[in-house]
Amino acid sequence: MLNSLASGRRLALRLLLWQLFAAFSVGLVFALEGRREAIAAAAGATVVALGTALLSVRVFSQVSGAGLALGRFLTGMILKWMVIIGGMIAIMFQYKLPPLAAITGLVVAYAVNLLAFRFKG
Repeated sequence: MLNSLASGRRLALRLLLWQLFAAFSVGLVFALEGRREAIAAAAGATVVALGTALLSVRVFSQVSGAGLALGRFLTGMILKWMVIIGGMIAIMFQYKLPPLAAITGLVVAYAVNLLAFRFKG
């Protein structure tokens, strides 16, 4: 086994914390543009962090065989994308926040994924 379950949990927690930090940071940057832009950018990144948290809880909640682990991963990914798409729809259409800021927050939070998996530490 290349990675233990505890190692995966630590990586997921680190990724979640970095995504929340990115949400805070992108919100601060967009605060220069205005309050609504800052909220939209932070909300866009936070939606990704919530999806990641949901996926992590689904995948790492219990030890199971390979088939069950794959099924838990796939259902977790579906739930993650439902949260992200639903959250972005709510941000842009229900709350009518600026879409460019929300999408920028989403992109920044996903850029954190690249860094988290590159520097496993």
